[in-house]
Amino acid sequence: MSGKRLIFGAAAAGMTAVALLLGGVLHDSSSASPVADVSPLAPQSTAELVARAQADVRANPYYVTALDKLGLAYQQRARETGDPTYYTTSGKALRRALRLAPHDLIATSGLGSLALSRHRFREALALGRRAHAISPTTSLNYGVIGDALVELGRYREGFRAFDAMASAKPDVSSYSRIGHARYLIGDVPGAIDALELAADAADGQGEAEAWTRVQLSKLYFSVGRVSDAAAQASAALHAFPDYALAYDSLAWAHFARGDVAAAIASERAAVNRIPLPQYVAMLGDLYRVSGRPAQARRQYALIGVIERLLVTNGVKTDLETALFDVDHGIRLRASLALARAAHRERPSIDGDDVLAWALERNGRCGEARQFSQRSLRLGTRDALKLFHRGMIERCLGNRAASHTWFRRALHLNSHFSVLWAPVAGRYA
Repeated sequence: MSGKRLIFGAAAAGMTAVALLLGGVLHDSSSASPVADVSPLAPQSTAELVARAQADVRANPYYVTALDKLGLAYQQRARETGDPTYYTTSGKALRRALRLAPHDLIATSGLGSLALSRHRFREALALGRRAHAISPTTSLNYGVIGDALVELGRYREGFRAFDAMASAKPDVSSYSRIGHARYLIGDVPGAIDALELAADAADGQGEAEAWTRVQLSKLYFSVGRVSDAAAQASAALHAFPDYALAYDSLAWAHFARGDVAAAIASERAAVNRIPLPQYVAMLGDLYRVSGRPAQARRQYALIGVIERLLVTNGVKTDLETALFDVDHGIRLRASLALARAAHRERPSIDGDDVLAWALERNGRCGEARQFSQRSLRLGTRDALKLFHRGMIERCLGNRAASHTWFRRALHLNSHFSVLWAPVAGRYA
């Protein structure tokens, strides 16, 4: 992308500070988010990096640089394998480095990224700010700060941090965050442009390129561009073979095309490589709609085991657990309490939406409407949130309004959910 400039020119209603994010100028892109960050590590396999750093630490237990590399490599292994025990070992290595060197930038920033992965966003914000104080010119610190602020529902501040990051260093990490921010404010074409830049910047970087192409796939799918979504998922598999995230995206594309058998095969491939709860839930839902309830129940039961493993390794799963339970009619009163607790910790539009949905499923539809309105305040084009609003209006007896919301959801993406898209179709 040498010689090109990216000018952010969109605006969001009621979000005047977004102009800071979308009004900056990015110069020559280089070779990164809710977003994936490329660690400052040598271009070797992660397993090799872990082995080398472990050997260096054994040779010299006080070697801070080796501890930093080990901690970051463990986080990358967690990304690649889905094994949350790597979060625990990463934290141990980075905290040990910080005890030896209290102002170590890499350990401080790495702990911030670890807190993000564990959905501990207030902790991540504090660590990101501490890293920024150590090195105000390091762009990655703005990413940690911005990610945490966005997940805490502090969008104006978060978008300012993304703007500062992109201005300081236009690369995969900053382009990805710009893409995410644009998606949040409803600018899907602009989000695609930013993620295309991220994919170009990550070209040839294996997992980083694959991750970026999966984000593009998800973005295309969110607005019903199924062929483009499938193409990006296939490109991700070419960049990084057997990539679980790409198999998951392919499963959604197969489902949208009506090929449930192929969707099950792709989702099973994802689960076999990285058994993340959302993949297992998707596989269970596919079994359910294909008339295989026993296999669906086995997948649903597995989710509880995985969530306990995540919690044991420091990951907060309240929001995701509440959404799964509400979707599947499990312990609805307890799920509402969990959704409220999750919302206190994560008052973002996603927290608003899950709480709204939990309230609706418990018949508290007046209160649900208030949180649904908040979940849509940025103008995000998210069919599931639109569907939830339709169900809330239907619960309140506002049939005409509910039909409008259902039609909006289906017009945006007629295959937004294995379980709920058919419901929207019946009620539209």
